[in-house]
This record gives sequence, structure tokens and C-alpha cells, in this order.
Amino acid sequence: MSQCPHDPFKKAREEDGVLECEFQGENVPMILRHADVKAAAKDWETYSSDAPFRVPIPSEEDVRSVRQLPIEVDPPEHSEYRKLVLPFFRRPAKPEMIEKMQGLIQELIGEALRNEATEMVYDFALPLQSRALTYLLNVPESEADEWIRWGVHVFRDEEAEGGGGDVLADYIDRAIERTENSPGEDLFSAMHAMEYQGRKLTKDEMRGFANLAFAGGRDTIINTVCLVVAHIAKHPEVLAQLRETPKLINTAIEEFVRFLSPLTHIGRVCPVDTDVHGVSVKPKGRVSLGWAAANYDETVFEAPEELRLDRKPNPHVAYGSGAHLCLGAAHARLVIRTLLGKLSELVERIDVLEAVEHVEGENAYQRTVGYTKLVARMVGQ
Repeated sequence: MSQCPHDPFKKAREEDGVLECEFQGENVPMILRHADVKAAAKDWETYSSDAPFRVPIPSEEDVRSVRQLPIEVDPPEHSEYRKLVLPFFRRPAKPEMIEKMQGLIQELIGEALRNEATEMVYDFALPLQSRALTYLLNVPESEADEWIRWGVHVFRDEEAEGGGGDVLADYIDRAIERTENSPGEDLFSAMHAMEYQGRKLTKDEMRGFANLAFAGGRDTIINTVCLVVAHIAKHPEVLAQLRETPKLINTAIEEFVRFLSPLTHIGRVCPVDTDVHGVSVKPKGRVSLGWAAANYDETVFEAPEELRLDRKPNPHVAYGSGAHLCLGAAHARLVIRTLLGKLSELVERIDVLEAVEHVEGENAYQRTVGYTKLVARMVGQ
């Protein structure tokens, strides 16, 4: 059997449990086994998130100037910050947001069905993610027009017309200023009324929340949508199974994110000298929690290289683990659930006409995490 393109870690996971990787000139050991990753995610004193700009890999000192909240602080501060914005990230359970998501995805699929071909990254997944985010943040849907110009990764998309950290920072500052005196019911307005430890949020704290909201799950949702479309194109039986047994969608959501694992890993910083499964990490050195590798751990998942729509239980860590469980997980699940439902309802098959994979990694591994270009034709039932 050929190596799964989403799991280049099999040999290192089975033999050592850790893989030494070089990122930006720094040796970063990636923890690979499911139990070890979950234990490290829980142990914030040894593997700290209190490291502005260094939690993402590659680090982001060169593209932003504020600490992302709540992801770049440890408990108990993390829990206090998280609680402030949690009501917005629970919005995907609201009937009105579910209805809007269904309408949005039906509209995008309908447009794709009318066209001979659709570039799925920039003309389908990016508008989907951007417009869906307006529902989450409760801002006018027209705001998505500007966000779309930022591209797939707001900090690093070389194909984008108007991306970059400065563009995002300017947008956030304008939104904070606009809502200070004319508040509405959106996230920016709500932040002016929030209190942390008995005081109002500072402007940098507001910027930190907003920065994460726009940058945190942007590329991962876009990549997931494209990877789902490409997988279904190769395996049209998936749509047939979902049409025949609609209740499979609930387990299929979790299996797709486990199997695709669009976020390979995330960083943590060791405050003191630490032995990480035989690899020495100096104080303030980084460690990587390998979500994708853990999701293919053969001791937890039977035949992990197979996508099984009915896999249950499915204790994947695609959305992280521990206190820092992804704030946007419910939003991502709503996007994927609606996408799978509408594809099975409206589409007979998908033909991929051109595909350029987005391969991530440095010398230690190469892994498919999405597409830089994906041209497809959708054929209706």
C-alpha cells in the first residue's frame, strides 16, 4: 500500500514517537502518538502557549504585532478570555445561522453546476469561508467582499490582491473604531462591553481576539472544503452512500476532518529544559503537537488510512485537545455538514480537471494539506 498523502509520519510514529523538524532555523520535535499528543496538550506548564507569535508554525513575528487571544495564553487566563467570546462561537447552533449556511452552500453549488468548470479554491471555498464568517461574527455579509481579496491565508497568500498583516490590522482598527460609538450586535461591538478581571478590554486585547477570528481557521476551512471536493471526485460512492443513508453525515463530518487533518500541528514553548521523548529542548525552545500524526495512530484508529464514513468512536484531535480546543470547531463542523448534505442532495459526480496540491513541510516530511489550484466540474443529478 502506498503512503497516505496526509500521513507521512507512520514510520517515525511507530519507531520513535517523535520527529525532529527544522522550522525557520529552529529544531522543533513533533510529538506524534495520540496519547502523547493529548497528554502534552493538557500539560500547559510543560508545553506552554504563553508565547506570542510562536504558537503557529511557522511563527508570525513578521506578519502581526498583537498576541492572538485566547490561543496564546495559558490557563487560567485562557479560560477567562475564552469565556468572553464563546457566545459568538456558539452561534452555529442557532437555527437562523444553520439556515443561512444552507442557503449559501446551495447557492455556490448551484452556480458551479451551471458552469463548465469552477476554480474551487478562490471561486468556491474562499467565498464560502468568507461569507460564512460574516454569519459567525454577525456582521453584514457585504463585509466578505473585502475579506475575499485577502486570499486563502491573510498573512501569506502570494496570489491575493489585498492580503497581508497590515491590511488585516488596518481593517480591525477601523472596525473597532466604527463600533465604539455606533455599536451593533456584532463581535466588534460586543468587545467594547466586555470586561476582563474587572476592567474593560484594551485595544490590543480586542485586536488579539479579532486577529484570531480572521486568521485562525481561514486556510484550514478553505483547505478542508477543497480536500472534501477532491476526495469525492475520486470516490463518487461517497455521495451515493450519503444519499442512501443521510444519518451517515454526522459521523462522516468527524471522519473527514480526521482523515484530512488540514492543520498538521501547532507549537508550544517549553519554559525550562525538557526531554521530549528523547529529544532535548532548551528553555524557550519549541515543541510541535502533531494533530495529523495522532489522527493516524494505528493503536487508536483501525485502518487509519481508510476513510470510513461510519467510523465510531472517532476520538480524533483535528480540532486540538485540552483547554485550547479550537473555538471555531462548531463553525467548521457546520460548514462541512452542510457541504456534505448539499453535495449529496444536488450533485451526481464531480470531475477534477486540474489540480495543484498544496504540499506542506520541510526536510523531515512532506504532506498534502490542500490545493493551490483545483478546477472541477460538478454534474447535477
